[in-house]
Amino acid sequence: HPFSLAVACFGIGALYLVKGDLHRAIPVLERGLVLCQIAPFGFPWVASPLGAAYARSGRLSEALPLLEQAVERAAAMSRNFDIQSLRLVQLSEGYVLAGRIQDAATVAARALDRSREYRERGCEAWALCLLGEIASHRDPADVEQAEVHYCDAQALAEQLGMRPLLAHCHLGLGKLYRRTGKHEQAREHLTTATTMYREIDMRFWLEQAEAEIRVGSF
Repeated sequence: HPFSLAVACFGIGALYLVKGDLHRAIPVLERGLVLCQIAPFGFPWVASPLGAAYARSGRLSEALPLLEQAVERAAAMSRNFDIQSLRLVQLSEGYVLAGRIQDAATVAARALDRSREYRERGCEAWALCLLGEIASHRDPADVEQAEVHYCDAQALAEQLGMRPLLAHCHLGLGKLYRRTGKHEQAREHLTTATTMYREIDMRFWLEQAEAEIRVGSF
């Protein structure tokens, strides 16, 4: 059935997306999106991770419409409410990558509120991490707020055993501290991030952490 195949594409593509294997995620999710022409109920499932993959690949003009449509269309389909918090997180991340920090903050706050309302603790942890990134992207960076969000995300991720998210929190803190001149703290978090990414074979993110170390000359 086309809907079942679209959901399968979502599952496989979303796994590749979490690992950072964008070159594998995108074709699978694009196939899923084609199937959604026959099974439109699957659109929000597939469009959101595909939009996130496009955004991380720098294809923002394609990413943002997909991310926005996924949220809008899911809101009209009660069967898609179950992961709406994650769609909001992915939309917010797209706005961060596009430099639309205030839009990102508004959507991330919605994601956090919704995840808590529906007790989606995994999505809550992702939303907190993203709010940390948003605070760190402000000009000037809101270091205190970023630290609070990252630490809250870490605590929840540890409870839930979310190692990829733990690594992202360390990377985010490392980048924040490097930019604000806290070199010892930056080195500590970036070293932890690289170790974790290597252990769980997340090479896309490992390269980013290693690049931060090189920039900081640690």
